[in-house]
Amino acid sequence: MNSSTVHPDPASVRSLKTFAAFYPYYLGEHSNRSCRRLHFVGSTLALACLATGLLRGQPLYVVYALLCGYGFAWVGHFVFEKNRPASFKRPLYSFMGDWVMYKDIWLGKIPF
Repeated sequence: MNSSTVHPDPASVRSLKTFAAFYPYYLGEHSNRSCRRLHFVGSTLALACLATGLLRGQPLYVVYALLCGYGFAWVGHFVFEKNRPASFKRPLYSFMGDWVMYKDIWLGKIPF
């Protein structure tokens, strides 16, 4: 894989106009298996927090969901990937990428 396509400068990441163009970059930023696992755990906990908040009628669980989702992901990036999370560059596409990658891990398309 060419490093210029996997780790472009932030300006070129922002120039990716579609999610389809962004997602290969996103996957390149998640090549470390431990990082992907932390993303998966954080996303699962975030869903559990949201479900619990809905069942209990407590909106504070949205905060817990965000802390779980982003906390685990950011540890994965800073400790294992040694990069800045894509959410710092393209927040919406990164959020979408989190859930597409989550689905793809569940389906076995991306190794856990």
